[in-house]
Amino acid sequence: MGALMWGACTAQAQPASADALGVEGSATRYPIVLVHGMMGFDTLDLGWLGTYPYWDGIVDALRADGAKVHVVTVSAFNSSEVRGAQLLPQIEKILRDNHVTKVNLIGHSHGSHTIRYVAGQHPEWVASVTSVAGPNTGSVFADWMQRQVRDDTWAAAAILGLGRWVARFIDWATDTQWPQDVPAGLASLHSEGSADFNRRFPAGVPAEPCGQGQTEVQGVRYFSWSGVGVFHHALNPADYLMSLTGLPFGDEPNDGLVGRCSSHLGQVIRDDFPMNHFHAVNQIGGLVSEEVDPVMLYVEHARRLRGLGL
Repeated sequence: MGALMWGACTAQAQPASADALGVEGSATRYPIVLVHGMMGFDTLDLGWLGTYPYWDGIVDALRADGAKVHVVTVSAFNSSEVRGAQLLPQIEKILRDNHVTKVNLIGHSHGSHTIRYVAGQHPEWVASVTSVAGPNTGSVFADWMQRQVRDDTWAAAAILGLGRWVARFIDWATDTQWPQDVPAGLASLHSEGSADFNRRFPAGVPAEPCGQGQTEVQGVRYFSWSGVGVFHHALNPADYLMSLTGLPFGDEPNDGLVGRCSSHLGQVIRDDFPMNHFHAVNQIGGLVSEEVDPVMLYVEHARRLRGLGL
């Protein structure tokens, strides 16, 4: 579950100036690595239409504030374990190229499972894990999709078909050839799949529903933040989509794809920012609620990590 480009080259958010932020503010001890969610990418190359970033305005703002940032890619659709295994050699290269021993991992949506896998396999490589709108205990929407797949409904056929088309498009627009498996990706994010993953990678997962998990495990600090509300900007097409995908949640507070409580991991910074699942990465085109600036949430967090010596 991640943000997807729905229109060609809408206006991108402008990074805050270094003068306004202070160039040392986000200069963490260890590099920051951003890991996308399902349907994710680094930057789409749309030919004469230009390029379109997943982390819209976020990378520029972090770098303007002094951070060293790396954006990685894994399969747009695949299991948490496959995506995590794909990430491992990329992290190893970042460590080697930067002459550091650890990195700060930030994952959006399915990126949360992906970075948790890395921290579970190699905690010595990881200073911190931060989940942004991550379905850490599963997604009600993914549960709904599981039932559609099980019953072989038209909805399942339509969504799986769309997913395969999106995967091919992302491969084309990013010139990558990661293995894509839409059913495996969805199976990783429903309640049963997430519970199985959590049994093997429990670090930071709350022991009680909607609680906070351990903030430090094997030397790795764990954090999370997320939003609630599906509709915040009338000009953003993602808000209309989230209004539909949020229906299976009923009265449970959610961001359109992830429930508020499911987003909890480690130290919960906040779980009710006024933003939906796409807004968490400033999509689409920065058309988000006037009540929160998603870009600054990353800058503030980088400053938090720096203050902790990470």
